[in-house]
Amino acid sequence: MNLVKGMKNSIAFLTIIPVAMDTDGVAQAAAYMPLFPLIGATVGLIVGVAVRLFEFVLPSLPSAAIGVGLLLLVNGVQHMDGLLDFGDGLMFHGTRSGKLKVMRDPAIGAGGVAFGLVVLLITFSALAAFPSALVAQSLIVSEAAATFAMVLATGVGRSAHRGMNTVFVEAMHHERGLRLGVSCVIALAVSYFALGAVGLVAVLGVGVMAVLVVAVSKRSFGGLTGDVLGATNEIARSVSLMLLLVFLRWV
Repeated sequence: MNLVKGMKNSIAFLTIIPVAMDTDGVAQAAAYMPLFPLIGATVGLIVGVAVRLFEFVLPSLPSAAIGVGLLLLVNGVQHMDGLLDFGDGLMFHGTRSGKLKVMRDPAIGAGGVAFGLVVLLITFSALAAFPSALVAQSLIVSEAAATFAMVLATGVGRSAHRGMNTVFVEAMHHERGLRLGVSCVIALAVSYFALGAVGLVAVLGVGVMAVLVVAVSKRSFGGLTGDVLGATNEIARSVSLMLLLVFLRWV
């Protein structure tokens, strides 16, 4: 029952899928964070099948645009919001406290717009470039890898300040090696099942990217925030899709 409750609250936390979150839902989602790649893979499957169906009646470009929109919608646009704030914070020239203040500002600046556009364009163009037969598998891998990137960043990083991110950081740092190992195995297994060895490359690639984001965030903000974790998800998706394209061409 605890596993079912943890998965239900994790789904409610990560997506707009209509499952009710319990009063201790955030703590439950944090406790079961290593399982996030399973939820990411499920979202990738749902959106991938939808894009595949659209491609029967539409060209690849509008189908890919719809796919990107569905990814943002199902994920509740919360990670994209984090990416925009992350871009604003990085581009602000000032102290760490000033950068954190900019990230909390509801207005979107030039840095956020630039980061958001670049990541969305990469995601859209990569998705449009996949053969129709591989769209669903590629999205399964990219969403599993993107959620694993958040898990890894949370496991190796520290909070810049106390907030919702702290709940996840503290949960991941309890038996950190075991929790990271479980999440990594899940992401690798799902990706290998979907695309074979090429899927493994995507997971390993976003793992490196997640560590780099943690390093940048530590230098710029003093550690992780919820916005940084959301940005990690969005960047990891685009990076994983590009890696898949490159290595699928070789294969």
